[in-house]
Amino acid sequence: MNIDISDNILIIDDISLELKPRQISQLNFWGFIKVPDSNKYQTRLNNSILPKLENYFRKGGISYSFSPSCQIVVTGVNEEIAKGQRIKAFGKDYKEGRFDQTQFDIFSSFTDNKVARKLKEHQLKAAFHLYLVENGANFSVPGSGKTSVILSVFEKLRTERKVNVLFVVGPAACFGPWKLEFELTLGRKPDYKILAGGNQAQRKLEYYGTGPQIAELYLTTFQSLLNDKDDVKKLLKQCGGKVYLVIDEAHYIKQIGGSWANAVLEIAEYAGYRCVLTGTPMPKSYLDVFNLFDFLWPHHNPISSDTKNRIKIQEETNNTGAAKKLIVDSIGPLFYRVRKSDLSLVPAIFHNPNAIEMNRYEREIYHAIENRIRDYSQEDYLKSVDLVNQLRRGRIIRLRQCVSYTKLLLKSIDSYSESLLDEDSAIIKIIRDYDNLEKPAKLEYLYKLVQGLINNKQKVVIWSNFIGTLKLIHNSLSKSGIYCKLIFGETPIEQTSIEEEETRETIRNEFVDPQSGLGVLIANPAACGESISLHKTCFHAIYYDLSYNCAQYLQSLDRIHRVGGSEINQANYYFLQYNDTIDQDIRGNLEKKAQKMYDVIEEECDIYSLDMFEDDDESQAYERLFLNKDD
Repeated sequence: MNIDISDNILIIDDISLELKPRQISQLNFWGFIKVPDSNKYQTRLNNSILPKLENYFRKGGISYSFSPSCQIVVTGVNEEIAKGQRIKAFGKDYKEGRFDQTQFDIFSSFTDNKVARKLKEHQLKAAFHLYLVENGANFSVPGSGKTSVILSVFEKLRTERKVNVLFVVGPAACFGPWKLEFELTLGRKPDYKILAGGNQAQRKLEYYGTGPQIAELYLTTFQSLLNDKDDVKKLLKQCGGKVYLVIDEAHYIKQIGGSWANAVLEIAEYAGYRCVLTGTPMPKSYLDVFNLFDFLWPHHNPISSDTKNRIKIQEETNNTGAAKKLIVDSIGPLFYRVRKSDLSLVPAIFHNPNAIEMNRYEREIYHAIENRIRDYSQEDYLKSVDLVNQLRRGRIIRLRQCVSYTKLLLKSIDSYSESLLDEDSAIIKIIRDYDNLEKPAKLEYLYKLVQGLINNKQKVVIWSNFIGTLKLIHNSLSKSGIYCKLIFGETPIEQTSIEEEETRETIRNEFVDPQSGLGVLIANPAACGESISLHKTCFHAIYYDLSYNCAQYLQSLDRIHRVGGSEINQANYYFLQYNDTIDQDIRGNLEKKAQKMYDVIEEECDIYSLDMFEDDDESQAYERLFLNKDD
């Protein structure tokens, strides 16, 4: 049999009549199909298939020959496999304490003398690991300084003339931090382009620069990459492969077969160096890392197809120990993880929740909603399971609205249309006229707490999960003479098409500036809990209300407790809670899940099997509060 390549198609000619049916089946399994009216089988070429064929035919005693073009591909793949094995050995030895001390000293000297920001010890170790493995993952906890690590490695490779472009794909909220950290870490402002937002046709022009028009730093979102992936490929080709391609917050591409993930995988081969960054690499399953390492090593994935199938089977049979071992053996040498305990931060102070009594109308409304939910609960057995789950989630959100801002009850909730109050009832009239009747007790307490911090020349971030509440707080504090600003879902991210509107980056930069006079930032965790650092000048965070989403909660905690300031300054957290309400259940539930997650975080390679990365705990809360069921 002769094996050849034509127009990126792999062809097996003159299939031997001696091939057994099971061997033909194996070819079919690898994607080969029979060419009609011929003795040929063909499939689209991918670099991994040729070594498989070679190994399979050799073991089976099947005669074959490779054409010259096939042999070139096979040689390249074998070299890639050998390189991958060498790099895994480097990574494994390094993590076990065996490495070339001279090489490390040279790298360390470079970061000391050529990088403006001195790396912390844990950052230097992570940077050298990434330098050794070339295409690696940094799974360090949020707040550990992953961006500085990547920028230091990029600078080392740039001076070695191995790369000249840093291309970052991530959520739009990371754009500002990347630009700022570039300047702080490398001591120069980047020549950057943002390839996201605005008009796609106008954006297209940015991809076709040459020579001096090529920027040093490119920033794009997952959605823009999906829309522009062919243009991105052309841009990366123009750079001659000298691109350091970084996927920030890489847990966004964990979904196998997802459109964002597929777009990232398509551009991987056009970069000379690749890296993924996430503090939560395996939110619910070991399968979540498959895409990450498919991206890092597109021509020779360290997790083979057979290993992926074995991991999947082990997880399906709840044999997580065996699945973990397979993962560690496959990718352990290729990722680095800094734990929270490695950061040497001053322990944060979690002040006891401020127990607040509701004002008259708040309490009356809360009791009316709570009692109606109890009445409705008795009739739920007549409804379908799916409908009951929707109703329970909606009812819990209504209770959360009650303890945040009463007028939120007038807002609709997606997938929930149940009316908890009669339209002509006295309670509805109170809700509609609430702002003229009283101020929320939390708001009154908040003003005193904020004023005390401002008088002591302290900056403070206030968190709430409802946009209506954020606007209420902003209006109230502003009228009281406190200079404050908002960051939430409607606040625009900087894009080339936005010139007049204030951006999140502008607000954030003003807030962290100690001379700006802006002392209060009001934000929601969904929009501001990720990628934004406040810890250099802000050491106080107030939680006006909470949700059951533990991931967003922990992300928000890390905004003021991270490397680069929290080694000296102590973070303080304050919680406003109404007595005898859902506030106590939310806080208690978050504390339990947070402690379990911190226990897991201290492990190098574990999955997060809790439901902390999705806001899906309302149904469970409903059972605790209204059906008398335990956690």
